[in-house]
Amino acid sequence: MSRIRANQEYRNKVANRIKEHLFSEDTQEKEKYLGLKELQDVQNQSAWEVATDIVRAHYTPEDVEKAWYLQKKFENVNTIAKDSCFHFHYMGKKETRDYDNNLKVEDATIEKHFDFRLNGSIDVGSNDEYNSDWSYAFAYYRDQLKAVEDCNPDILIEQDGKEQNPHKTKYVDNNIKYLGRGDNGLSKMWRENFQLDLIGSNYCRDRSINCTEKQFNILVNWKQQKGQFVIAHYRWIKSILNQMTEIKRGLKGYKYLDECVELANELGVQMTDAEIVRTNSTGLVIYNPKNLAQRIKDMKNKNVSREDKIKARLLYEQQQSESIN
Repeated sequence: MSRIRANQEYRNKVANRIKEHLFSEDTQEKEKYLGLKELQDVQNQSAWEVATDIVRAHYTPEDVEKAWYLQKKFENVNTIAKDSCFHFHYMGKKETRDYDNNLKVEDATIEKHFDFRLNGSIDVGSNDEYNSDWSYAFAYYRDQLKAVEDCNPDILIEQDGKEQNPHKTKYVDNNIKYLGRGDNGLSKMWRENFQLDLIGSNYCRDRSINCTEKQFNILVNWKQQKGQFVIAHYRWIKSILNQMTEIKRGLKGYKYLDECVELANELGVQMTDAEIVRTNSTGLVIYNPKNLAQRIKDMKNKNVSREDKIKARLLYEQQQSESIN
């Protein structure tokens, strides 16, 4: 049998199958991301409890009740509202230099902004360019965004270092539209879990609230943990993108389809020349009518046990293997 020449369509099919495999691999980068993701809810709640203690020590429940009473009674009173971001400070020490460049340690107010909204600021060290307000939301809701058409939770990583362009704008806007901007969608649900009554008149209710150094450091650590989670997402996706760059470069140089398939097999993705020819443009197998009809019928069976689902999946994979061979 003559060898099949590799064209761009076949190369894309092989590349898509390999990319799908890379995302499913249990790599160190992926495990780091998933491990930190599991900790997010606990860490966010723990930090919120600290923030609540700080705010309620300053604005007591009695103060809040009085403020709401006055605001509801008088139209010209606007002194209390719900908020999710705060300025906290404590009296600490700060190192400075005198005119002779000698080190001095002076009393100083140590202050920082803490934002509990879904798109709140995070600390990611020196990687300021990637520190998008939405990077945390995209990492946290990655699975949900992946399941939505025209959304891409990895878009900021894929476009890292590139100038603003229509492709990036499209997916960032679609992601934000799905998540909401605080007054709808998942962002609204998120914010409702992290908001307190604050007395003041402007954004973050216009004043910094005193706390202890211990409380302050707990919240600083929380922002850093959020940043580490975002970095883990970045490194996992970036590792796959880097691999795909090399893979596509190699596929481009292959003259025959069997060379492309050999590369895939060497990377742990089992496929054949015939399978690639029979798949659609994305690299997915085109089912024959009998198998497709059975798959659709199986979708109607909602009340199945986990064991039955495993058996059904094994049977499906066996059928796929037989159809390919």
